Amino acid sequence: MNWFECKVSYEKMMENGVSKKVNEPYLVDALSFTEAEARIIEEMKPYISGEFTVTDIKRAKLAEIFFNEKGDRYYRFKVIYVVLDEKNGTEKKTAQMILVQASNIDEAFEVFYARMKGTLGDYVVASVMETAIMDIFPFSSDKIPHDDSEQP
Repeated sequence: MNWFECKVSYEKMMENGVSKKVNEPYLVDALSFTEAEARIIEEMKPYISGEFTVTDIKRAKLAEIFFNEKGDRYYRFKVIYVVLDEKNGTEKKTAQMILVQASNIDEAFEVFYARMKGTLGDYVVASVMETAIMDIFPFSSDKIPHDDSEQP
């Protein structure tokens, strides 16, 4: 999957009734920047009354996304995989970003470790950070893996 982070700027009605200009990031699955822009516009139309602008599109460097229907936030895990290079006997470290959907940081770790169970290689969680991502739009919802047996 090719994930693109798209920032959308619009007037949002806040809980206190005041209208405020916001610039929110969303993730879309697309083949190109052009398709990402078209997809985010189509996905956002039903949710935004009035005008909105796509202010930025960039590739999201994600190795994987761990979806969790209960979660309403997204946490970025930087994971360092450690592999032994048998030719020179040295350790090779490779960093990857994994996005985890969860309600809080504790749940994010539960989802992460449940999905990483059975991983053969050694890895270290180098950092975890809550992102500002508001929502994710894969090509279709049947692409989202839902394995309730592994959910916390």
